[in-house]
Amino acid sequence: MSASVKFSDVDLGTEIPGAIYPIDRLTLVKYAGASGDFNTIHWNERIATEVGLPNVIAHGMFTMATAVRVVTDWVGDPGAVVEYGVRFTRPVVVPNDDAGVVVEVSAKVTELLESNQVKIAITAKFEGQTVLGRAQAIVQLA
Repeated sequence: MSASVKFSDVDLGTEIPGAIYPIDRLTLVKYAGASGDFNTIHWNERIATEVGLPNVIAHGMFTMATAVRVVTDWVGDPGAVVEYGVRFTRPVVVPNDDAGVVVEVSAKVTELLESNQVKIAITAKFEGQTVLGRAQAIVQLA
């Protein structure tokens, strides 16, 4: 698969369609199984609060992967992401209920680079507060 977005169709400031991603405890358990990260702070409320967290928190790498989905959905190819980095600034707290929480993600092109690449700034928010700082991806376009 190759990127479906053409470099010639993108301008500085192009906004990428945002998305809202639900996260519940079952999602965290599934991610733990897939990733092998069974740290108890991601599924056991007692342990999470004993170490000073407000409740169970989503895995940082899960939050990071969730945020970049707006970019991979937009470009049409996860392999088009040639670089991606974030700083974890705030955890996503996931209560033990059927509703869970949502992470709201938006993104926009902040730089046009050589070789049909663009730099994209990603914003991920939970309860109105940013959870990833300096979230940026470099994407290879067609």
